[in-house]
Amino acid sequence: MAAANVALHDTHDHDHDHEHHDNFITKYIFSTDHKMIGKQFLVTGIFWALIGGFLSILFRLQLGFPDMELYFLKPLLGGWIDDAGKLDPNFYLALVTMHGTIMVFFVLTAGLSGTFSNYLIPLQIGARDMASGFMNMLSYWFFFVSGVIMFCSLFLENGPAGGGWVVYPPLSALEQAIPGSGMGMTLWLIAMTFFIASSLLGGINYITTVINLRTKGMSFSRLPLTIWAFFLTAVIGLLSFPVLFAAALLLVFDRSFGTSFYLADIYISGEGALPNTGGSPVLYQHLFWFLGHPEVYIVLLPALGITSEVIATNSRKPIFGYKAMIISMLGITILSFVVWAHHMFVSGMNPFLGSIFMFLTLIIAIPSAVKVFNYLTTLWRGNLIFTPGMLFSIGLVSFFISGGLTGIFLGNSAIDIQLHDTYFVVAHFHLVMGSASFFGLMAGVYHWFPKMFGRMMDAKLGYVHFWLTFVGVYLVFFPMHYIGIAGFPRRYYSWTNFEFSNMYTDLNMFVSAAAIITFAAQFIFLFNFFYSMYRGKKASLNPWRSTTLEWTTPLFPGHGNWPGEIPSVYRWPYDYSKPGAKEDFIPQTVPLSATPESNLPHEQELVKLEKEIIAEEEQVLVANGSKEV
Repeated sequence: MAAANVALHDTHDHDHDHEHHDNFITKYIFSTDHKMIGKQFLVTGIFWALIGGFLSILFRLQLGFPDMELYFLKPLLGGWIDDAGKLDPNFYLALVTMHGTIMVFFVLTAGLSGTFSNYLIPLQIGARDMASGFMNMLSYWFFFVSGVIMFCSLFLENGPAGGGWVVYPPLSALEQAIPGSGMGMTLWLIAMTFFIASSLLGGINYITTVINLRTKGMSFSRLPLTIWAFFLTAVIGLLSFPVLFAAALLLVFDRSFGTSFYLADIYISGEGALPNTGGSPVLYQHLFWFLGHPEVYIVLLPALGITSEVIATNSRKPIFGYKAMIISMLGITILSFVVWAHHMFVSGMNPFLGSIFMFLTLIIAIPSAVKVFNYLTTLWRGNLIFTPGMLFSIGLVSFFISGGLTGIFLGNSAIDIQLHDTYFVVAHFHLVMGSASFFGLMAGVYHWFPKMFGRMMDAKLGYVHFWLTFVGVYLVFFPMHYIGIAGFPRRYYSWTNFEFSNMYTDLNMFVSAAAIITFAAQFIFLFNFFYSMYRGKKASLNPWRSTTLEWTTPLFPGHGNWPGEIPSVYRWPYDYSKPGAKEDFIPQTVPLSATPESNLPHEQELVKLEKEIIAEEEQVLVANGSKEV
């Protein structure tokens, strides 16, 4: 068995130990190198974050300043600003729809998971590349095509898709329903089809790579928590995205081929009753939310994995409860598939069924609480280093706690019936899902920027970016809880006609002003990112003194990552501040036999086993006539 392992490892090394000679097209555009593909996902995700954020500013102007004349936007929005200087109500709904779609799928799914799963998986498990470089390239270009189609829909005469990012029928199933139900909705469905294909190609690659291409000694019990998070995220996506594809396919049939999966008893003024019978829009809700709630964890788990790595590194402590963290992620993975109907408490479901989903929803708070407890315990009495990445990780923990607590309210069916489709829901998921995941993305960028580009980002600009964004997010979303409890509805274009909501005019204005400032703060990051890419201080090989494998590659690793043999792994990834050790970190590549002064009792036994394995491998190499022992 040992001989087989040695042979496989040796083959894996030398099959890729040649120099790749790429031209500009194959290196920067149609690249099969996982590192370049990760960067492509990152830059594209940044572009979409700016578009999605800008759209949110447009509709926040309407909400915060409903009497303002927006003539200054007419050169940009054209006919969507009417002669009175007001935003068209149909375009307002399209803005809300596109903002949600872009931020959930293009930024927090592709931009976060696509970037760091691609970039880190091979580097942290000790692989030359992904299992299939060609499939990896296709996954990016399917995402890119999806983005182009979605972007083009913004310029349609009738506007992009409307009806909310969940595109519930009948609005999405009847082209004549609203302007955003026409060609904009068709392009939305086509774009999402390409996006789903991209996600499935990437997920298959991630899972295959983690299972099959780990370097010698990299058992599952030695994987960094980032890899566990990316691996389980890929599993969730692989099982849930096909259901969204099925939902979209049936929607296309209803729109174009006269079927009645989601339509029944529809009467249109001027046209009379439609012939569709037997369908139910609730079917679409079941299919959509079977993806929709796992999607929360497709977005969150990579951010939580990144946070685990950054907090442990900058606390100079071993991550607390490594096995508990893995079990909690496994628990979240399983439970994420059985809680989808808590989004549908007001759909008329059987109250007994609602109580089951309520129970399962509250149960999922347990593994989430385990992760929070482990983060706080890792931080407790650590030798904290407040890098920008560390600050964003701590910010994620803060949002995960505050946003998660409000989820307990919404998980209770009796309370959710009152809060459903109010700004309380908007505040909840923007804190626990949107902002927390965005902070995980930022933490990852600041932490692994030296590895990606060989230079350091400016820390002072990073601190300013963090504090403006952290304070801004709370100023935007915390007040929404209060107006949501008061019954303030989401997606309403105008609320000034309601007496109960007029009292919140000043609060809405405050939220909109905070949103504009928070969005503007992101340009600090944008400048820092692109300036540092070319002019930043040159990074050392291991600037954060980390233990994981990616920091053992050259500063600018080639296509195969390591020149020569891939390092072997001898220990878990969080040996920080180990008693007796000469330094406060021990890389995974350092054998236990090289650190006798810091080995624990169970590690002394591993040293004996390690020496036996090395001796056996040497005998195999000698028997095979190898000159390298």
